[in-house]
Amino acid sequence: MASGLLIEEGEKMRTEEEMFQMILEIAKQDERIRAVYLNGSRTNPNVKKDEYQDFDIVYVVNDVIPFLNNPEWLKKFGEIAVMQEPNSKAFGWGGDHNEQESYTWLMLFSDGNRIDLHLDIKKVALDRYLEDTLTIKLLDKDDFLPDLAKANDQFHWIQKPSQIEFHGVCNEFWWCLNNVAKGLNRHQIPYVLKMYYEIVHPQLFQLVDWSVAQKNNFQITTGLFGKYYEMLLTKERYEAYLKTYPNPNPEAIWQAIFNACYLFRELGIEIAESLGFSYNLVEDQNMQRYLTQMYKKENDK
Repeated sequence: MASGLLIEEGEKMRTEEEMFQMILEIAKQDERIRAVYLNGSRTNPNVKKDEYQDFDIVYVVNDVIPFLNNPEWLKKFGEIAVMQEPNSKAFGWGGDHNEQESYTWLMLFSDGNRIDLHLDIKKVALDRYLEDTLTIKLLDKDDFLPDLAKANDQFHWIQKPSQIEFHGVCNEFWWCLNNVAKGLNRHQIPYVLKMYYEIVHPQLFQLVDWSVAQKNNFQITTGLFGKYYEMLLTKERYEAYLKTYPNPNPEAIWQAIFNACYLFRELGIEIAESLGFSYNLVEDQNMQRYLTQMYKKENDK
């Protein structure tokens, strides 16, 4: 099915209008498809539109299985360059998913457009339809989907932390840095990067999220993995955050760690003061001392 190169020479990317027209026309002509609605960033009035946004589409159908039994129908959407089926057991990640109730195809087309297409039977659709405030009804042949308020990103707003949650994030950040330091001194770079990126750095990410949110009364989203940080942070803070990402060179990793520590302390104290929390400066300073000692020990060899 995926024979062509991605964005072949001379191929023009279909416009948003053309994509929506095609998506709706397919649904209108297929009696098995009873409704269509849109999720995701294209429904969010606070997100700047661009050509790279996915089309997060839900087709509400009477029965999912006929669509699975004849996947050729997907060709109607265009030439697929790469596709993923997150519910497929053939790839080992479908788990105990019930294919009779719903199924998903993630499709990147040769013109560069992407559709994340979800099929839900009516019962499932009704349960999920009101879960996300970023939802727009596009078609309802049976008039069974309830009316919605204007799409907004309230469902995705960052939640205000409790003192306990704040302390937990801070403790996880400072404690796990000892593992990173030991790994560096043992020259275990894959371990170091895994520990830093997947355990330590997410705690810094959480503080950045909370910092942005508390300045906006916790009525904002920073996007998946902070993709709106450049727009929401000051230039200085954004650049400081980027400097917490190292390359695999040990010295660069050490500098990224110290950059992360400085930014974490700055954000932690700022958030604590704003929300009336306490910040464990002793824990912070003790780990900083430990990291400095480990850094010197390695460089003195």
